[in-house]
Amino acid sequence: MEQERKDKGLSRRGFLKGLGGGAIGTAVISTGLLNVEPAEAYTPEAVGTGRGKSLVNLKVNGRNYRVEVEHRSTLGEVLRDELGLTGTKIGCDRGECGACTVIVNGRNVYSCSQLAVWMEGKEILTIEGLAKGDKLDPLQQAFIENDGPQCGFCTSGQIMSGKALLLKNSQPTEAQARRALSGNLCRCGNYNREVAAVLAAAKTR
Repeated sequence: MEQERKDKGLSRRGFLKGLGGGAIGTAVISTGLLNVEPAEAYTPEAVGTGRGKSLVNLKVNGRNYRVEVEHRSTLGEVLRDELGLTGTKIGCDRGECGACTVIVNGRNVYSCSQLAVWMEGKEILTIEGLAKGDKLDPLQQAFIENDGPQCGFCTSGQIMSGKALLLKNSQPTEAQARRALSGNLCRCGNYNREVAAVLAAAKTR
């Protein structure tokens, strides 16, 4: 097969060389891998402060922030590095483990897969926004009482997914609780206790 390509003047190296950067770039864009709009579309009221940066208005845990962010910065990065909200953990950084889960407009999302500039005008809730002063949220308390945390790394993401469920359904079934937490990986395999914590919090509510 390789000899036939050589006989016809074709080779893998020659083919790639012939494509060139422009053709490869066109192929990537056409397949949707670079689905990025201009910064103005993300932040109509923000003022550009330099190449690849904008000022974005974020509402996090009921507080308003105006933050300068790079257009490529994820919500998780901005929460941790710019706002100091480190309860949101970064695990895989590719939208698979769920450790970075936060709630945006009532829905749980992976903050590592959301650009910060997309968050203009949206309500963002992180683990730090659940407790009221010294009083824990019922779901946080239920995690403690049901031994939900083990190493603790995935715990904030698990709680945020559970909280999103309870915001939509105050009395979920066990199957619904398991489904709600299915996007959060637990390195310690403590799933049964985490599900029990969500159901206990529902009873408390």
